[in-house]
Amino acid sequence: MATLIVMALCIKLGLWQYHKAEAKESLQKMLETGMTIAPVDLPATIDDVEKWRYRRVKFAGTYESKFQILLDNQVENSVAGFYVLTPIKLENSNQFVLVNRGWIAGRLDRQLPVVEVPLGRQEIVGDIMIPLAKVFTFDMPQQSGKWQQLWQNMDMQRYQKAISAEVKPYVVRLDAHSKAGGFSRSWPAPGNRASMHLGYAYQWFGFALTFFVIYLVLNIKKIKS
Repeated sequence: MATLIVMALCIKLGLWQYHKAEAKESLQKMLETGMTIAPVDLPATIDDVEKWRYRRVKFAGTYESKFQILLDNQVENSVAGFYVLTPIKLENSNQFVLVNRGWIAGRLDRQLPVVEVPLGRQEIVGDIMIPLAKVFTFDMPQQSGKWQQLWQNMDMQRYQKAISAEVKPYVVRLDAHSKAGGFSRSWPAPGNRASMHLGYAYQWFGFALTFFVIYLVLNIKKIKS
């Protein structure tokens, strides 16, 4: 019974990792498809945001530096740094879109870097990224009323409440060739992690097989005895 329970648990964990690998590969296909399509004008409303994941869009507006965020613990080429997320007020609208302008390196003294924000009208081209609640969960601003620029995680609902303005429920990752005040934009591909999840799945399946072999060997010895 113990062997069966452990084997079932290992197989379940293996299937979980296998399904995660399939999901990453599906996201990679969506990304590759989205990158081949010319950017379209950002719709005023999107009923099904999931269908717009990785779709390339374009729009214009002005950055609002007051509510800019530095997302901590972002690593590029083994260097720790931040993602710079700046809300932009859409042209002829009171709505905002949070734009990920890319990665910047952190300072050795852990002081926050000074990040410049372009003034005036900006033309944005980028792809839509849907934040995941488990990965991105914005901390709330300080109670003193002073905006807390450094965030550990991200949650769009909390961010929307924090700035008391209508913010779209997604992030637009600035295109690598955009001139709208971007930084390093080597966006990670979701498919890169598919092989890792497959590796974990095979490990769990291997553990299940190992427990089965151990069970057989031990019981064969008992029978011979």
